[in-house]
Amino acid sequence: MLLALAGSIAFSGKAIIVKLAYRYGVDAVTLIMYRMLFALPLFLAMAWWSSRGKPALTRQDWIGILGLGLTGYYLASFLDFAGLAYISASLERLILYLNPTLVMVLGWMLYGKRITRRQAVAMAISYAGVLLVFGHEVTLQGANTALGTLLVLGSAISYALYLVYSDNMVKRLGSLRLAGLATSVACFFCILQFVILRPMSAAVVAPEVVWLSVLNATACTAAPVLMVMMAIERIGSGTAAQLGLVGPLSTILMGVVILGEPFTGWVAAGTVLVMAGIFVFTRRPKGI
Repeated sequence: MLLALAGSIAFSGKAIIVKLAYRYGVDAVTLIMYRMLFALPLFLAMAWWSSRGKPALTRQDWIGILGLGLTGYYLASFLDFAGLAYISASLERLILYLNPTLVMVLGWMLYGKRITRRQAVAMAISYAGVLLVFGHEVTLQGANTALGTLLVLGSAISYALYLVYSDNMVKRLGSLRLAGLATSVACFFCILQFVILRPMSAAVVAPEVVWLSVLNATACTAAPVLMVMMAIERIGSGTAAQLGLVGPLSTILMGVVILGEPFTGWVAAGTVLVMAGIFVFTRRPKGI
């Protein structure tokens, strides 16, 4: 339980670090390049460690890893970083927290999986909470809030696609091995994106950006991946998901204390709705 809580809080700190880095004039392409550059050795080590004594990967495995790394980590990370330039860390975390509902919707669209009435009601409650916070933020920030919200929602959808399509590969390769390999692929894509889109002179940034990226890569990227995986092994994915409800709360608290973001009744009400909906959504019915 402690691992799940720590992992959720560490993950939620990513948005805070990104918002702090943006204060030094860096753009999303450069910022995500630095994050992935520092995270790459950690994920390569994770992939090597989890691959010891395991069968060699087939060509089909590598194609799957390439596709999952492109959609689930590279695209999701880039869209998230880009969206954070326009919206608050609190709204970003609430949108990303809709991920279980997006996985369910994609399962229904792609595989015809049934959505129960309880799940539908829970989804409606969660989305109402996000719309409440979004509507309040639009009045404060203007039209750019819509762009930022769409970018972060695209990030959540991209990661949901990763979760849907990775099911069979997780069973075959193991969650830690797949995560290490797929995130390593994403790191290469993020670094290549910078090389293609930016001159090398763009890599010259404020020292604060570099240190924030190191912190992001270690404490808010690699470490929480390990902690959550270890938690799932010990208490199961269901309990780990329930404990993950602390994520939005920790993001809002850090946003208020560190970034000076306003905490209003609208934000509080929206957060309660999102968390209540996700709690009902991920809770297993009695008797199952």
